[in-house]
Amino acid sequence: MNVLNKKTVEDLDVAGKRVLVRCDFNVKMEGGVITSDKRIVASLPTIEYLIKNNARVILCSHLGRPKGAFDPEFSMAPVAARLSELLGKEVKMAKDVVGESASALAASLKDGEVMLLENVRFEPGETKNDEELSKKFAALAELYVNDAFGSAHRAHSSTAGVAAYLPSACGYLIRKELDFMGNALENPKRPFVAILGGAKVSDKIGVITNLMEKVDTLIVGGGMAYTFFAALGDTVGTSLCETERIEDAKNMMEEAKKKGVNFLIPIDNKVGLAYAADTEAKIVDSDNIPDGWMGLDIGPKTQKLFADAIKGAGTVIWNGPMGVSEWDNFAAGTIAVATAVADSGAISIVGGGDSAAAVKKLGFEKKMSHISTGGGASLEFLEGKELPGIAAINDK
Repeated sequence: MNVLNKKTVEDLDVAGKRVLVRCDFNVKMEGGVITSDKRIVASLPTIEYLIKNNARVILCSHLGRPKGAFDPEFSMAPVAARLSELLGKEVKMAKDVVGESASALAASLKDGEVMLLENVRFEPGETKNDEELSKKFAALAELYVNDAFGSAHRAHSSTAGVAAYLPSACGYLIRKELDFMGNALENPKRPFVAILGGAKVSDKIGVITNLMEKVDTLIVGGGMAYTFFAALGDTVGTSLCETERIEDAKNMMEEAKKKGVNFLIPIDNKVGLAYAADTEAKIVDSDNIPDGWMGLDIGPKTQKLFADAIKGAGTVIWNGPMGVSEWDNFAAGTIAVATAVADSGAISIVGGGDSAAAVKKLGFEKKMSHISTGGGASLEFLEGKELPGIAAINDK
Protein backbone atom coordinates (compact mmCIF):
# COMPACT_ATOMS: atom_id res chain seq x y z
CA MET A 1 0.00 0.00 0.00
CA ASN A 2 1.55 3.30 -1.10
CA VAL A 3 0.12 5.63 1.53
CA LEU A 4 1.60 8.67 -0.19
CA ASN A 5 -0.56 8.00 -3.26
CA LYS A 6 -3.98 8.39 -1.65
CA LYS A 7 -6.53 10.90 -2.93
CA THR A 8 -6.92 14.03 -0.82
CA VAL A 9 -9.98 16.20 -0.33
CA GLU A 10 -8.64 18.52 -3.04
CA ASP A 11 -8.88 15.68 -5.59
CA LEU A 12 -12.69 15.56 -5.19
CA ASP A 13 -15.20 17.85 -6.89
CA VAL A 14 -17.14 18.81 -3.75
CA ALA A 15 -19.25 21.80 -4.89
CA GLY A 16 -22.94 21.19 -4.26
CA LYS A 17 -22.23 17.64 -3.08
CA ARG A 18 -23.09 16.05 0.26
CA VAL A 19 -19.74 15.05 1.79
CA LEU A 20 -19.56 12.68 4.77
CA VAL A 21 -16.47 13.48 6.84
CA ARG A 22 -15.20 11.08 9.52
CA CYS A 23 -13.50 13.24 12.15
CA ASP A 24 -11.86 12.45 15.47
CA PHE A 25 -14.01 14.35 17.96
CA ASN A 26 -13.24 11.90 20.77
CA VAL A 27 -12.59 14.84 23.11
CA LYS A 28 -11.97 14.85 26.84
CA MET A 29 -15.19 15.66 28.72
CA GLU A 30 -16.04 16.25 32.35
CA GLY A 31 -19.67 16.53 33.41
CA GLY A 32 -20.81 17.20 29.84
CA VAL A 33 -18.21 19.96 29.38
CA ILE A 34 -15.35 19.70 26.87
CA THR A 35 -12.03 20.11 28.74
CA SER A 36 -9.81 20.08 25.62
CA ASP A 37 -10.96 21.00 22.10
CA LYS A 38 -7.60 20.22 20.43
CA ARG A 39 -9.09 17.43 18.33
CA ILE A 40 -11.93 19.65 17.14
CA VAL A 41 -9.45 22.40 16.21
CA ALA A 42 -7.30 19.83 14.33
CA SER A 43 -10.26 19.03 12.05
CA LEU A 44 -10.97 22.66 11.08
CA PRO A 45 -8.74 22.91 7.95
CA THR A 46 -10.67 20.11 6.20
CA ILE A 47 -14.10 21.40 7.30
CA GLU A 48 -13.27 24.99 6.32
CA TYR A 49 -11.99 23.89 2.91
CA LEU A 50 -15.28 22.06 2.27
CA ILE A 51 -17.40 25.05 3.38
CA LYS A 52 -15.36 27.43 1.20
CA ASN A 53 -15.85 25.12 -1.78
CA ASN A 54 -19.64 24.94 -1.31
CA ALA A 55 -19.88 21.35 -0.12
CA ARG A 56 -22.80 20.20 2.03
CA VAL A 57 -20.88 18.92 5.02
CA ILE A 58 -22.00 15.93 7.13
CA LEU A 59 -19.61 15.31 10.03
CA CYS A 60 -19.43 12.14 12.12
CA SER A 61 -17.28 10.76 14.94
CA HIS A 62 -17.30 8.51 17.97
CA LEU A 63 -17.01 9.80 21.52
CA GLY A 64 -16.06 7.53 24.42
CA ARG A 65 -17.29 3.95 24.60
CA PRO A 66 -21.08 3.80 24.65
CA LYS A 67 -22.43 0.27 24.44
CA GLY A 68 -24.04 0.44 20.99
CA ALA A 69 -27.11 2.34 22.18
CA PHE A 70 -28.09 5.97 22.83
CA ASP A 71 -26.50 7.31 26.01
CA PRO A 72 -26.87 11.06 26.74
CA GLU A 73 -23.48 11.02 28.54
CA PHE A 74 -21.79 10.39 25.18
CA SER A 75 -23.90 12.71 23.00
CA MET A 76 -22.07 14.79 20.38
CA ALA A 77 -24.20 17.87 21.25
CA PRO A 78 -21.38 19.67 23.16
CA VAL A 79 -19.09 19.08 20.14
CA ALA A 80 -21.67 20.63 17.78
CA ALA A 81 -21.89 23.67 20.07
CA ARG A 82 -18.11 24.14 20.25
CA LEU A 83 -17.71 23.56 16.52
CA SER A 84 -20.36 26.22 15.82
CA GLU A 85 -18.31 28.70 17.88
CA LEU A 86 -15.04 27.81 16.14
CA LEU A 87 -16.52 27.96 12.63
CA GLY A 88 -18.61 31.06 13.33
CA LYS A 89 -21.67 29.34 11.87
CA GLU A 90 -24.34 26.93 13.07
CA VAL A 91 -23.52 23.23 13.02
CA LYS A 92 -26.88 21.46 12.88
CA MET A 93 -27.17 18.45 15.17
CA ALA A 94 -28.94 15.24 14.12
CA LYS A 95 -30.89 13.39 16.81
CA ASP A 96 -29.63 10.02 15.55
CA VAL A 97 -26.81 8.46 13.52
CA VAL A 98 -28.39 7.14 10.32
CA GLY A 99 -32.11 7.38 11.16
CA GLU A 100 -34.91 9.74 10.13
CA SER A 101 -33.40 12.84 11.73
CA ALA A 102 -29.99 12.36 10.08
CA SER A 103 -31.55 11.57 6.67
CA ALA A 104 -33.91 14.56 6.73
CA LEU A 105 -31.16 16.97 7.85
CA ALA A 106 -28.72 15.68 5.23
CA ALA A 107 -31.34 16.00 2.47
CA SER A 108 -32.13 19.60 3.49
CA LEU A 109 -28.49 20.83 3.63
CA LYS A 110 -27.61 23.76 1.39
CA ASP A 111 -24.20 24.54 -0.10
CA GLY A 112 -21.71 25.51 2.63
CA GLU A 113 -23.91 24.24 5.48
CA VAL A 114 -22.66 21.85 8.17
CA MET A 115 -24.34 19.15 10.25
CA LEU A 116 -23.11 16.59 12.78
CA LEU A 117 -24.45 13.07 13.25
CA GLU A 118 -24.93 11.62 16.72
CA ASN A 119 -22.16 9.43 18.16
CA VAL A 120 -21.50 6.68 15.58
CA ARG A 121 -20.94 4.17 18.40
CA PHE A 122 -24.61 4.48 19.38
CA GLU A 123 -25.05 2.08 16.43
CA PRO A 124 -24.20 -1.51 17.51
CA GLY A 125 -22.90 -2.31 14.01
CA GLU A 126 -20.26 0.47 13.97
CA THR A 127 -17.41 -1.39 15.66
CA LYS A 128 -18.29 -4.61 13.80
CA ASN A 129 -17.89 -2.83 10.44
CA ASP A 130 -21.46 -3.92 9.68
CA GLU A 131 -22.18 -3.80 5.94
CA GLU A 132 -25.77 -2.60 6.30
CA LEU A 133 -24.68 0.27 8.54
CA SER A 134 -21.90 1.18 6.08
CA LYS A 135 -24.53 1.39 3.32
CA LYS A 136 -26.72 3.63 5.50
CA PHE A 137 -23.78 6.00 6.08
CA ALA A 138 -23.16 6.03 2.32
CA ALA A 139 -26.85 6.77 1.60
CA LEU A 140 -26.51 10.09 3.46
CA ALA A 141 -23.83 11.45 1.13
CA GLU A 142 -22.25 11.45 -2.32
CA LEU A 143 -18.58 11.61 -1.27
CA TYR A 144 -16.59 10.39 1.73
CA VAL A 145 -13.58 12.01 3.42
CA ASN A 146 -11.70 10.32 6.26
CA ASP A 147 -9.83 12.75 8.51
CA ALA A 148 -9.72 10.66 11.71
CA PHE A 149 -6.16 9.33 11.91
CA GLY A 150 -6.66 8.36 15.57
CA SER A 151 -9.24 5.77 14.42
CA ALA A 152 -7.59 4.77 11.12
CA HIS A 153 -6.29 1.50 12.58
CA ARG A 154 -9.86 0.37 13.27
CA ALA A 155 -11.93 -1.31 10.55
CA HIS A 156 -15.28 0.21 11.57
CA SER A 157 -18.29 1.16 9.44
CA SER A 158 -17.57 4.91 9.57
CA THR A 159 -13.77 4.58 9.16
CA ALA A 160 -13.44 1.89 6.49
CA GLY A 161 -16.74 0.21 5.56
CA VAL A 162 -18.46 3.28 4.08
CA ALA A 163 -15.53 3.90 1.68
CA ALA A 164 -16.57 0.83 -0.32
CA TYR A 165 -19.76 2.63 -1.41
CA LEU A 166 -18.62 6.21 -2.08
CA PRO A 167 -15.74 7.96 -3.89
CA SER A 168 -13.28 8.66 -1.07
CA ALA A 169 -10.28 10.78 -0.07
CA CYS A 170 -8.35 11.72 3.04
CA GLY A 171 -8.60 15.09 4.77
CA TYR A 172 -5.73 17.44 5.63
CA LEU A 173 -5.06 15.89 9.05
CA ILE A 174 -4.57 12.36 7.70
CA ARG A 175 -2.58 13.79 4.76
CA LYS A 176 -0.20 15.46 7.22
CA GLU A 177 0.24 12.24 9.20
CA LEU A 178 0.96 10.25 6.03
CA ASP A 179 3.34 12.87 4.66
CA PHE A 180 5.44 13.06 7.81
CA MET A 181 5.45 9.43 8.90
CA GLY A 182 5.33 7.96 5.41
CA ASN A 183 8.29 10.04 4.25
CA ALA A 184 10.23 9.34 7.44
CA LEU A 185 9.88 5.59 6.90
CA GLU A 186 10.33 5.56 3.13
CA ASN A 187 12.79 8.35 2.48
CA PRO A 188 14.30 9.68 5.75
CA LYS A 189 16.84 12.46 5.99
CA ARG A 190 19.81 10.75 7.65
CA PRO A 191 21.04 9.94 10.21
CA PHE A 192 17.64 8.46 11.13
CA VAL A 193 17.17 8.02 14.90
CA ALA A 194 14.23 6.22 16.51
CA ILE A 195 13.55 6.56 20.24
CA LEU A 196 11.22 4.03 21.82
CA GLY A 197 10.04 4.07 25.41
CA GLY A 198 7.03 2.91 27.36
CA ALA A 199 6.39 -0.07 29.56
CA LYS A 200 6.50 -3.26 27.51
CA VAL A 201 8.78 -4.82 24.92
CA SER A 202 5.83 -6.92 23.74
CA ASP A 203 3.98 -3.74 22.65
CA LYS A 204 6.92 -2.63 20.52
CA ILE A 205 8.47 -5.82 19.05
CA GLY A 206 6.82 -5.21 15.67
CA VAL A 207 7.92 -1.56 15.70
CA ILE A 208 11.53 -2.40 16.62
CA THR A 209 11.67 -5.13 13.94
CA ASN A 210 10.32 -2.79 11.25
CA LEU A 211 12.48 0.19 12.25
CA MET A 212 15.63 -1.95 12.44
CA GLU A 213 15.50 -2.14 8.61
CA LYS A 214 15.41 1.65 8.29
CA VAL A 215 17.20 3.49 11.12
CA ASP A 216 20.83 4.32 11.84
CA THR A 217 20.33 4.53 15.62
CA LEU A 218 17.70 2.87 17.82
CA ILE A 219 17.33 4.15 21.38
CA VAL A 220 15.37 2.13 23.93
CA GLY A 221 14.30 3.55 27.30
CA GLY A 222 11.37 3.29 29.70
CA GLY A 223 10.16 0.12 31.38
CA MET A 224 10.91 -1.97 28.30
CA ALA A 225 14.68 -1.40 28.73
CA TYR A 226 14.90 -3.74 31.74
CA THR A 227 14.05 -6.77 29.62
CA PHE A 228 17.13 -5.92 27.51
CA PHE A 229 19.27 -5.68 30.70
CA ALA A 230 18.04 -9.15 31.66
CA ALA A 231 18.97 -10.36 28.16
CA LEU A 232 22.54 -9.18 28.84
CA GLY A 233 22.55 -11.17 32.10
CA ASP A 234 22.23 -8.13 34.41
CA THR A 235 20.06 -8.20 37.52
CA VAL A 236 17.06 -5.88 37.37
CA GLY A 237 15.79 -5.93 40.97
CA THR A 238 12.01 -5.51 41.01
CA SER A 239 11.99 -3.55 37.72
CA LEU A 240 9.42 -4.32 35.07
CA CYS A 241 10.78 -7.29 33.11
CA GLU A 242 9.02 -9.56 30.63
CA THR A 243 10.87 -12.83 31.15
CA GLU A 244 9.06 -14.43 28.19
CA ARG A 245 10.56 -11.71 25.94
CA ILE A 246 14.21 -12.00 27.04
CA GLU A 247 15.06 -14.22 24.06
CA ASP A 248 13.42 -11.69 21.71
CA ALA A 249 15.43 -8.87 23.28
CA LYS A 250 18.64 -10.87 22.82
CA ASN A 251 17.80 -11.53 19.15
CA MET A 252 17.02 -7.86 18.50
CA MET A 253 20.38 -6.74 19.88
CA GLU A 254 22.18 -9.34 17.75
CA GLU A 255 20.19 -8.28 14.70
CA ALA A 256 21.16 -4.63 15.29
CA LYS A 257 24.84 -5.62 15.43
CA LYS A 258 24.50 -7.54 12.14
CA LYS A 259 22.79 -4.60 10.42
CA GLY A 260 25.21 -2.01 11.78
CA VAL A 261 22.45 -0.23 13.71
CA ASN A 262 23.65 1.73 16.75
CA PHE A 263 21.42 0.15 19.44
CA LEU A 264 21.41 2.16 22.68
CA ILE A 265 19.95 1.17 26.05
CA PRO A 266 20.38 3.01 29.38
CA ILE A 267 23.77 2.83 31.12
CA ASP A 268 22.42 4.19 34.42
CA ASN A 269 18.99 4.48 36.02
CA LYS A 270 17.08 6.27 38.70
CA VAL A 271 15.67 3.49 40.88
CA GLY A 272 13.07 3.54 43.63
CA LEU A 273 12.15 1.24 46.51
CA ALA A 274 8.47 1.22 45.51
CA TYR A 275 6.27 2.13 42.59
CA ALA A 276 5.26 5.48 44.08
CA ALA A 277 5.84 9.13 43.21
CA ASP A 278 7.49 9.91 46.55
CA THR A 279 9.49 6.70 47.01
CA GLU A 280 13.11 6.80 48.19
CA ALA A 281 15.28 6.99 45.05
CA LYS A 282 18.92 6.82 43.93
CA ILE A 283 21.04 6.59 40.77
CA VAL A 284 22.72 3.27 39.93
CA ASP A 285 24.51 1.81 36.89
CA SER A 286 22.47 -0.49 34.67
CA ASP A 287 24.53 -3.58 35.54
CA ASN A 288 24.15 -2.89 39.25
CA ILE A 289 20.44 -2.56 40.12
CA PRO A 290 20.17 -3.83 43.72
CA ASP A 291 17.61 -6.40 44.87
CA GLY A 292 14.36 -4.79 46.00
CA TRP A 293 14.83 -1.68 43.85
CA MET A 294 13.04 -0.89 40.59
CA GLY A 295 14.09 1.28 37.65
CA LEU A 296 11.72 4.23 37.20
CA ASP A 297 13.72 6.57 34.94
CA ILE A 298 16.97 6.81 32.97
CA GLY A 299 19.94 8.31 34.83
CA PRO A 300 22.08 11.40 34.04
CA LYS A 301 24.80 9.50 32.11
CA THR A 302 22.12 7.94 29.91
CA GLN A 303 20.45 11.31 29.37
CA LYS A 304 23.77 12.59 27.96
CA LEU A 305 24.34 9.41 25.89
CA PHE A 306 20.87 9.65 24.33
CA ALA A 307 21.08 13.44 23.80
CA ASP A 308 24.44 13.06 22.03
CA ALA A 309 22.96 10.40 19.71
CA ILE A 310 20.02 12.69 18.88
CA LYS A 311 22.19 15.78 18.32
CA GLY A 312 23.27 15.21 14.73
CA ALA A 313 20.10 13.48 13.51
CA GLY A 314 18.37 14.32 10.23
CA THR A 315 15.12 12.55 11.18
CA VAL A 316 13.89 11.58 14.67
CA ILE A 317 10.84 9.47 15.52
CA TRP A 318 9.97 9.30 19.22
CA ASN A 319 7.29 7.12 20.76
CA GLY A 320 7.08 6.50 24.51
CA PRO A 321 8.45 8.10 27.70
CA MET A 322 11.83 7.25 29.28
CA GLY A 323 10.40 6.69 32.76
CA VAL A 324 7.30 7.31 34.86
CA SER A 325 7.18 10.81 33.41
CA GLU A 326 3.88 11.80 35.03
CA TRP A 327 5.75 11.86 38.38
CA ASP A 328 8.07 14.89 38.63
CA ASN A 329 10.62 12.82 40.54
CA PHE A 330 11.01 10.45 37.56
CA ALA A 331 10.44 12.83 34.63
CA ALA A 332 14.02 14.05 34.11
CA GLY A 333 14.85 11.41 31.48
CA THR A 334 11.80 12.17 29.35
CA ILE A 335 12.45 15.93 29.70
CA ALA A 336 16.09 15.44 28.61
CA VAL A 337 15.05 13.46 25.52
CA ALA A 338 12.28 15.96 24.65
CA THR A 339 14.78 18.82 24.96
CA ALA A 340 17.35 17.01 22.79
CA VAL A 341 14.74 16.31 20.09
CA ALA A 342 13.47 19.92 20.22
CA ASP A 343 17.02 21.29 19.87
CA SER A 344 18.19 18.80 17.23
CA GLY A 345 17.02 20.71 14.18
CA ALA A 346 15.96 17.34 12.76
CA ILE A 347 12.65 16.47 11.14
CA SER A 348 11.03 15.39 14.42
CA ILE A 349 7.95 13.21 14.69
CA VAL A 350 6.42 12.49 18.09
CA GLY A 351 4.03 9.53 18.39
CA GLY A 352 0.81 10.19 20.32
CA GLY A 353 0.17 9.38 23.97
CA ASP A 354 2.65 10.01 26.79
CA SER A 355 5.51 11.41 24.68
CA ALA A 356 3.12 13.92 23.05
CA ALA A 357 1.82 14.87 26.52
CA ALA A 358 5.40 15.43 27.74
CA VAL A 359 6.21 17.65 24.75
CA LYS A 360 3.06 19.73 25.31
CA LYS A 361 3.71 20.05 29.05
CA LEU A 362 7.20 21.41 28.32
CA GLY A 363 5.91 23.86 25.71
CA PHE A 364 8.00 22.28 22.94
CA GLU A 365 5.09 21.77 20.50
CA LYS A 366 6.29 24.49 18.10
CA LYS A 367 9.80 22.98 18.02
CA MET A 368 8.59 19.59 16.78
CA SER A 369 7.89 19.05 13.07
CA HIS A 370 4.88 16.85 13.77
CA ILE A 371 3.01 15.51 16.79
CA SER A 372 0.82 12.58 15.82
CA THR A 373 -2.88 12.71 16.66
CA GLY A 374 -3.18 8.93 16.99
CA GLY A 375 -1.23 6.91 19.54
CA GLY A 376 -2.38 3.42 18.54
CA ALA A 377 -2.59 4.28 14.85
CA SER A 378 0.91 5.79 14.73
CA LEU A 379 2.37 2.72 16.46
CA GLU A 380 0.76 0.37 13.94
CA PHE A 381 1.95 2.63 11.12
CA LEU A 382 5.53 2.49 12.44
CA GLU A 383 5.15 -1.27 12.65
CA GLY A 384 4.49 -1.35 8.91
CA LYS A 385 0.91 -2.58 9.36
CA GLU A 386 -1.81 -1.64 6.92
CA LEU A 387 -4.32 0.77 8.53
CA PRO A 388 -7.85 -0.17 7.36
CA GLY A 389 -9.09 3.45 7.43
CA ILE A 390 -6.25 4.48 5.09
CA ALA A 391 -6.28 1.37 2.88
CA ALA A 392 -9.98 1.96 2.12
CA ILE A 393 -9.34 5.43 0.62
CA ASN A 394 -9.15 5.65 -3.17
CA ASP A 395 -5.72 5.94 -4.78
CA LYS A 396 -4.99 8.90 -7.06
